[in-house]
Amino acid sequence: MNTSANKALLERLSRSQIYKNYEHAFSETTGLPLTLSPVEDWHLAHHGRRHENPFCAILAQQNKTCAACLQTQHLLSTGARDEARSVTCFAGLRETAIPLRVGDNLVGFLRTGEVLLRKPNGRLFSRVLLELRALGIQTDESHLRELYFRTQVFSPKQYESVVQLLSIFAQHLSIVVNQLMLQNENAEPESISRARAFIDANYTEDLSLDAVAQAAHMSRFHFCKQFKKSTGLNYTDYLGRVRVEKAKQRLVNPHARVSEVAYEVGFQSLTHFNRVFRKLNGESPTEYRTGLPFAAAA
Repeated sequence: MNTSANKALLERLSRSQIYKNYEHAFSETTGLPLTLSPVEDWHLAHHGRRHENPFCAILAQQNKTCAACLQTQHLLSTGARDEARSVTCFAGLRETAIPLRVGDNLVGFLRTGEVLLRKPNGRLFSRVLLELRALGIQTDESHLRELYFRTQVFSPKQYESVVQLLSIFAQHLSIVVNQLMLQNENAEPESISRARAFIDANYTEDLSLDAVAQAAHMSRFHFCKQFKKSTGLNYTDYLGRVRVEKAKQRLVNPHARVSEVAYEVGFQSLTHFNRVFRKLNGESPTEYRTGLPFAAAA
């Protein structure tokens, strides 16, 4: 997906009830901010958001310290593409980014942080002041000191647990993202709605592009163009996602063989099914089933 499509998808995800519920529970429990940010983002992740560290909020108002904070954000964005990454800013605060992926596609990041991993003291604050003076920043020292000493402190082990929780949530969100990509909350051409309905009714068949275009009453070329514009996916990728989502529903049955599920949802070979499933979910159908609740209870 392109950058604009990713941002639109993240916007929809941020409005989903599951994200709102988790963000509220996470922030109320930890007191830390939680932000969904795009892959390419040149804004401070938590600025102006609930539970933003007041010390960071003051620094964000200064152009030179803001630039230093943006450098930290850049390090996170480039280093967290495959796994969670944490960095420490010049003021000693810890920031973390957890990649949100759908198969091979990096959609964005879950971001948290603005926390100290050891109790602040005069020596640490003096070091921060020296950094600020070196940047040419003049601030109200007493007020800044008060805010710095009010910064939340987590032990390294506690913070590691926070990051682990967010990593698990990111895995769950990737499933939600995959489902959102099969939906379209905005108005779409009636012809595309017909195509979606036709695909949903016939996904178990050997469904050709020509057959779907004909059901939509469109030429093959015009259908491909309009379908990609409306869904953000080409026809083959969309059909693969539909079949994988249907397969996941069938894999809940512990007695259904993976090969049977593959053919039931329209895949012509087990190899192709495994490849598409792994691309979209980051794991094989067998690995996915192993992580289901009934498997854990067995």
